[in-house]
Amino acid sequence: MCGIGGEARLDGSTPDAEAVARMTDAMRSRGPDGEGLWSDGWVTLGHRRLTIIDLSDAGAQPMVREDLGLALVFNGCVYNYPELREELRAAGHTFRSTSDTEVILVAYAQWGEAFVDHLVGMFAIGLVDRARRRLVLARDRLGIKPLYLAETPGRLRFASTLPALLRGGDVDTGIDPVALHHYLSWHSIVPAPRTVLRGVRKLPPATLRVVEADGRSRERVYWQPEYVRDPAHAGMDARDWRAAVGGALRTAVRRRLVADVPVGVLLSGGLDSSLIVALLAEAGQGQLRTFSIGFDSRGGEAGDEFHWSDLVAGTYRTDHHRIRLADDDLVPAVRATVTAMTEPMGSHDVVAFHLLSEQVAKHVKVAQSGQGADEVYAGYGYHQPLTGVPRDGAAAAFAAAFFDRDHAELTRVVDPAYACDHDASRDLLTAELAAPGAQTALDAVLRLDTHRMLPDDPVKRVDSMSMAWGLEVRTPFLDQDLVALAAACPPEHKVAQGGKGVLKEVAREVLPPELVDRPKGYFPVPALRNVDGPVRDLVVEALRAPVARERGLFRPEYVAELLADPEAAQSAAGSNKLWQLGLLELWLQTHHIR
Repeated sequence: MCGIGGEARLDGSTPDAEAVARMTDAMRSRGPDGEGLWSDGWVTLGHRRLTIIDLSDAGAQPMVREDLGLALVFNGCVYNYPELREELRAAGHTFRSTSDTEVILVAYAQWGEAFVDHLVGMFAIGLVDRARRRLVLARDRLGIKPLYLAETPGRLRFASTLPALLRGGDVDTGIDPVALHHYLSWHSIVPAPRTVLRGVRKLPPATLRVVEADGRSRERVYWQPEYVRDPAHAGMDARDWRAAVGGALRTAVRRRLVADVPVGVLLSGGLDSSLIVALLAEAGQGQLRTFSIGFDSRGGEAGDEFHWSDLVAGTYRTDHHRIRLADDDLVPAVRATVTAMTEPMGSHDVVAFHLLSEQVAKHVKVAQSGQGADEVYAGYGYHQPLTGVPRDGAAAAFAAAFFDRDHAELTRVVDPAYACDHDASRDLLTAELAAPGAQTALDAVLRLDTHRMLPDDPVKRVDSMSMAWGLEVRTPFLDQDLVALAAACPPEHKVAQGGKGVLKEVAREVLPPELVDRPKGYFPVPALRNVDGPVRDLVVEALRAPVARERGLFRPEYVAELLADPEAAQSAAGSNKLWQLGLLELWLQTHHIR
C-alpha cells in the first residue's frame, strides 16, 4: 500500500535527509496519496502513502508514538489487525487511529521482536526503537512485499524499490557475477539476498534484521514450513484434505477483503483466479469488479482467454471489465514497464501486468489475484515426474526441467570480465534441495519454488507492475496458513489430475466443470513471447547501443548467433534467450547504469 525508505548512520554522523527525500520521491507511484519524512538523530525515515485502511491523517506515516518511544514506516497490509487491536487493548494499550500501521507499533511495544510472529499479512517494515537505538527491519513470510538494502561503511539505506536506492545516490552499480549467473540460468530470477547489482541486496522473506546504532547487526528467519507429513494429519484421506484446503482458502480470501475501499479481482479465466471469484461470491460479495486483459492473436496463437473469463463473470454476475490492447500498444509499454521494474524481469507477461494494472487502477485501489497456486500446489508440468524421483535426485531432475542454460553454455554467453568462476546456480540449487526437512523430492522442489523462486518471479513482477499505478494486489494462495497446510499435504494429492489436484477438488464444489478441467493456460502475449516485429527491434537496439558495447556484458558472437537463428533463442525450459539478454541491457540503460 506504500513505498518506504530510510537511512541509518552507524558511525555517529547525521543521516542524509535529502537523499531519503529523493528516494521517497522516486516511489511516488507506489503512494500517490501522501508523503512524510521523520528524523531522529541517527535514523531518517521516508514514506509515500496509498490510502486503503484508515483514510484519515491519523493513519499517515512515518508514524511516531512518543509515549512508546517508537517510529515506523510500513508497506503492505496486516489482515488480522482488527483482532490484534482488540487483543492489545485487552492488555492495556490505547490507539489513536484505526490503522494497521499503529497495530504494528503497539504489537512491538507488547511483544518486542516477536511481534512479527503475530502478524498475518504482507509487509515490509522499518521500525525505530528510540530507547534502545535500534532499527528493526522485517519482511513478510512469503516475500510479497519487497525490501532492498544498500550498505556502505557506517551507513545502511533501505527502500521498497531498487531504483529508489539509486536515486539516493552512492550505490555500487557493478554487476554481481553470481547474480548474473542466476539471472541467465533461472528464467531471469535472482533469489534473495542478491540483486544483479553488487551494491544492493534484498532482505529475504520471513526474515527479521536488527541493526544497532553502533553498527552491530543480526538476522533470524522467523518462519519456515518443514514440508514433511504432520502426525496431526494422520488418517486424512482425499476428502479430508479437500475440506481442509477449502476451509483454509476460504479464510485466506476473506482475510484479503479487509480495506476501507472496494476490492476487485484480476480474472485471467484460469482455475486460480476463477476460484477466488467463486469463493468471494459464495461469501456474499455482490457487484464484485473483475478485470481481464487480451492482446492481438498471432501465428495461430490466441492473444486472450476472454472465453473463460466471460464464463466466470457471467456465472457470478460480476461487474466485468474486458481490456483489449493491440500490438501497437506493446512497444511503448515495454519501455514504461522496464522503468517500473525494481529489478530486470524477463517474463513476457510482465508487460501485460503493467498494462492491466494501469487500467484496473482507474477503478479500484485493491485487487485479489491468483499468483502462487502453481508453486504451492504443484501446478507446473515438471512437478508431476518428480513423484518418481528419489529424494537425492531432486537437483538433477529440477535442473533438467527448469534451467535455461547450464554453466558450460554460460561461458559462451558472458564476457570473461563478468563471468562467474563456478557453477553458482547449480551449487545453490543443490544446497537448497539438500537442506534438512522436505520428505520427498517433490517436497524439496515445492519448498524451493515457494520460498526462493516465487518471491523473485511472479510475486515481484505483480508487486512492481501494480504498485507502478498505485494498485495493491493481494494473493490469497500465499496466505501463510494455507501455505503451511500445503507443505504438510501428501504430494499425491497435489500432483493428482495433472497438478493442483486438491485445489481442483475444492473448485468442483463451486465452479462449472468446464473451468476446472480446461487445459492449463498462460498469460498470452504472442508479440512478446515470439520477440518479433517492433519488440525485436527494441531488443536489438538495446544490445547494439554504444553503452552496451562499452559495457561488454555479453559476447558479441553469442548475441549474433541468437539474432541469426530465432529458434536457437528459445530455451528448452520456455524462456526466450534473446529477450533475457535484451531486457537486462535495456533495464541497465533505463536506470542509467554504466
